This record gives sequence, C-alpha cells and structure tokens, in this order.
Amino acid sequence: MDKKILIVEDEFIIAKDLRLLLERNGYTVCGIAKSVTEAMDILRDQTPDLVLLDIQLKGNLTGIDLAHQLQEKAIAFVYLSSNTNQSVLEAAKSTHPYGFIVKPFREKDVLISLDIAHYRYEQNRAVDRRQRQLLQHALDQLVTEPIGSDQKLLKTGQALLPYVPFDCLTVGLEQPLGAVSVNRSFLRIGYDEYQTAGLSELAAITGVKEGALTAMQATTLVPETPVRFVNDDFKRICQQQPLRKLLATTFRLQSNITLPLHLSAETTLVLALYSRSPDAYKAEQLAFLSCLQPALIEVIQSVVAEKNNAFGEQNRLDTQQMSASAGTTPLKEIIGNSPSMVSIFDQLTQVAPYETSVLILGESGTGKERIARAIHQQSPRHAKPLVVVNCGALPANLIESELFGHEKGAFTGAVNRRIGKFEMASEGTLFLDEIGEMPLDLQVKLLRVLQEKQIERVGGKDPIKIDVRILAATNRNLEKEIAEGRFRLDLYYRLNVFPIVLPPLRERCDDIKPLANHFARQFCQQYNKPFLGISDAMMTELERWIWPGNIRELENCIEQSVILHNALTPLELKRPLVSGPFVNGGAISAHQSPKTLLDVKTIQEQTEKDYLLSILKGTRGRIRGHGGAAEVLNLKPTTLESRMAKLGIKKEDIFD
Repeated sequence: MDKKILIVEDEFIIAKDLRLLLERNGYTVCGIAKSVTEAMDILRDQTPDLVLLDIQLKGNLTGIDLAHQLQEKAIAFVYLSSNTNQSVLEAAKSTHPYGFIVKPFREKDVLISLDIAHYRYEQNRAVDRRQRQLLQHALDQLVTEPIGSDQKLLKTGQALLPYVPFDCLTVGLEQPLGAVSVNRSFLRIGYDEYQTAGLSELAAITGVKEGALTAMQATTLVPETPVRFVNDDFKRICQQQPLRKLLATTFRLQSNITLPLHLSAETTLVLALYSRSPDAYKAEQLAFLSCLQPALIEVIQSVVAEKNNAFGEQNRLDTQQMSASAGTTPLKEIIGNSPSMVSIFDQLTQVAPYETSVLILGESGTGKERIARAIHQQSPRHAKPLVVVNCGALPANLIESELFGHEKGAFTGAVNRRIGKFEMASEGTLFLDEIGEMPLDLQVKLLRVLQEKQIERVGGKDPIKIDVRILAATNRNLEKEIAEGRFRLDLYYRLNVFPIVLPPLRERCDDIKPLANHFARQFCQQYNKPFLGISDAMMTELERWIWPGNIRELENCIEQSVILHNALTPLELKRPLVSGPFVNGGAISAHQSPKTLLDVKTIQEQTEKDYLLSILKGTRGRIRGHGGAAEVLNLKPTTLESRMAKLGIKKEDIFD
C-alpha cells in the first residue's frame, strides 16, 4: 500500500493502537504528534498522504487550527474525536475534512474511512485537473472568438464562474505608480444577467463624482501576486483602499480575489472577483486561478488588440444589461432570481456533474426535493431513476426493509422477495428526504452501506453491490441533533460532503412576486379559469407576510385564492394572512393588556389557536402527508392533533 500517515493524537494509548493498526494493514506511519507544534515540525520534513487528526490536543492550538494549515498545503485529513459540542462541530465542518472517525472505533471503521478519504482526495485531484482542462479549452476558444471586447471580458468571467463564483467582476489597468484604474465592472443581477458599467456609470450608481473616483483609484495598489481577502482581511483592506470600500458598501460585497495579469513589462491588467459571502474564496481557488494566468493573459491580450478595445478613455460604455450565451437558466423548474437563489443555482451546477454526496438543508416548504431533482437532472445519471425515500413517513420497523429490501419469509407478512430503494436506484440517484428522522440503529447500517457500497436484504445472506449517488435533506439542525445524541457524527460527515442551505421565503422577498404569478397561472389553468393578474393589494400582503410555511404555504394560499376567484377581476385574498401571531416583522399581536397570569395564558392559547387555524386553512384541513399542516409546522401529526383537541379546534373552524 505504501501510503504515509501522520497521526496527531495526544492520548498515548490511542496513538500507539492506531500505529499498530495502520502498520499491520500496510500503511507507513511517518510520525506521531501530540500537539499542533509537533505536527508542524514533522510536516516541515515529511509530506504525508493523509493526517489522522484529533480535535482536542495538548497546547493552546487545536486540531481545527492545524486543519487550516493542512488545507493550505493540500494535504487530506480525517478527524478523530468523541467531541459532539455544537460549536466545535461547526468549526470542524468549516475546514472541509475528508472524513470523521468517532471514538471509540473499530479497526474496520478506520480502514474504511481511510479508503474513502484517499478515494475522495484522488477524485478531487482528478476533478481539479479536468476543470483546468475544460477551462483552458474555453479560454483558448475565446481568444479567437469574433465578439466585442466587453462581451469577451464578460465571457471570460462566466468561464470562471463555475469554479470561482462571483457577484461582481472588475477589470482595470495598472496606472503609473502602481495604482489601478477600474475600466469595467460587471455586476451579477441574475443567474445569467449582468449589469455592466464604466467609470461614469459607477459614478452615477454610487453618487460619487468621477473626479473623486479617480482619486480613490490612486490608493488601490496592484498586488505582485494573486491574493484573496476574506472575513476580517477583507474589512481591513477596505479600510485601506477607499475604492474597494465603496464597491463593498454599494453592492454588499464581503470577500475578494485579485488576480494581476502581466501583459508586458509596462502593462498589468487587474482582474478582481468579489462575492457577497464573507468566506467565499479558499486557498485552492486562488491556486487554481494562479495556474490559469497564462491562458487568461492570452484572452486579455486579444481584448486589448481589438480596434475598439475596452480600455480606451474615449470609448465609454453606456450602462447595459448583458446575458450569458445560453440566455436562460438551466434550472427552468425553479423560480427565483434573488441573490440567495442565484448562489444556490451556482452551487447546484457546480456539484451536479460529480458523484459527490449532497446534503440539502432548509426549513419545511423551501423546495429541498425540487433541488434534489434538479441535481439529478443535470448529472450524468439523469437517464437512470431518481428514487425518493421520505425517512420521516415510514414506520421505524419498516425503514430497513424499505431501503434494503427483504427475502421471502424474512418476517411475518414477507410473502415475496422485495427489492429495496437502493436496488431500485441502481446507477441512478437515491434521495433520502428527512434524513434527520432516521432511527439511530438504522443510521449505523446506512453508514456501513455508504462506506462499503453493498447491502444485504433483510433475511438475506449474500451482500449485493450497489452503485448509487446519495442526496439527503432535512429541516432539522443536525449539529444540534448530534450534540443531543440523536444523529451520528460519522454519518453526518459522510453525507455532508457538499451542503446546500436553502433560504426561507422571508429571506428572498424578491422572489415572492414571480412565484405568486407562477402558481396563479398554474392553478388558473388547472381550474380552467382565466389568469387576469394579481391585484396590487394582494401582492402587497403577500410580500409583507413572513411565510412560516415557505413556498408550500404560498402555493396553498394562491390555490385557495384561485378557487374562490370570480374569474372577472385580478386575484384577491379572500382570507387574511394576518390571523397568525406573526404580524409586522414577527411581533405577537394581542388585543388586550394582560393583567394576570390567567390573562397571559388565555392570550397565548388564543394566539396559538389563530396560528394553527391559519396553517390548517392554508392546507385545506389536511394534517398528514406531503404538504399537510404537520409538515408545515414541523410537528408529528399526533402532536398537532393533540394541540388541536386541547385548543378546541373543530372542522367547522377550518372551513368557516
């Protein structure tokens, strides 16, 4: 095997056991360190293939601190820990480990985790090489493409976008004394839409005079080499460079990669990519761009050579809107153009082509299954089945049989052999919805299946090889579930290779209008009614409401309005949205001042009753199943029924 492993573990017995285990299985242990300092000393002389890394170590620094160093050095690492503190898990997750081994562990767990880590590491390297080849080819094509200079600059940015996402791209030339003159800015305003501007347009947008902008440019110095600014580093550089600060404030930008392209001894072009996320750019992205500098220089030189090049002072660009060559988003079934959804689309298109596991997180009703379907549709497995399993809707005693299948006679009622969802999804994708609801004992079995890539039917004896891609989703806070002992840490890290966090509807208000119009057209067609638009009053109410049930609640609201619509006027709300406890930003509305504890309890119960009624009306009285009130409220159906009985909610209250 001849792979070198560095063990960073402060407990002598565990470290010794690990050394014996690894050497017995053909690995070379290149060192054991009890602290980050000792590990860094070893790393100066050795380059291990992988590091087994405990989180809690001797000294002031932790394994998480060392993980950041390993990231910079592009060395794979797997955490060893029994710590389930939520803040520690969040910090560990941010370092993107290649695995997580929970103490105490079996020999087989360690070996399988190492195999998976090596496989993922090699896969990542192969993907990285493939990405560079594809991007190199795209840039080579751009050099000779007969298009205008501005379009060529934009297409250069779009070629980079899948690998280094940005919300704003600026292009400028180095001026005497090293200052930068920003000649073009491309602000991303949709999935494939960009607002472009020169200096005069930037002055109009920011309200700062051109002379003042020119003076700011004098303080924006060109770095010698590619550099990234994230989190506090970005805040510091903005304080030092007023033009960066102005761009950041105007367009809500929070991180940056700056790439100097030396066109000649006298001329340097500066490509700056900005993101609205504070930690958008990683060391590997900076390295990725650095390797592409020669290809980017060729493209830019072809731009400069244009007769009407992008940088002549006489050639000022009128503000205009430009779109990608494709013209439309490939995610046609997903409605939304808000910045948060554009970011989701970027992540989706990035991960879809690969075999990576994806964990989709978000509140109930945010569209997690739709995102899963979009990933499958854009993946190489799109011609094979997508099999959906709702882990929260299956009885605990049937989940194992549902996932893995069973043999005839495996249990009472098993009169025939049945294949499970894993086999149904062969060569396709398995979507495990509400994975947070899965019982702990089955989590162990699922983890082993994901590691060993084989299953056994209930009552079966022979293992069956599987070839499926795993997507999972939950509306639960899995870090909290882990901390409270309800979800396995190692399974979490096995699923959480590429997390996608869906925003609630209240955080993407710009999407409410297009979503409402989409649902209105859909239901008008379904119920054979003309679509005459949505009244201004109704749209105002829709945009003010906080949507605790998210898109599903909005869909139900629109359907109800269409059903009650007279087909003669624009749609109107027939029932108020403000009957729940969330009005004007979420404050609880009470119609009287409580004077005693009994008054407080009465108001609380009435508020809860009104809120439950608003949700039940939105689901048309449906409690159970997909889109039911229990799902919207993230409650068990029996719990909701119990609350309804206690509060005296009757059928006639819902359908009054």
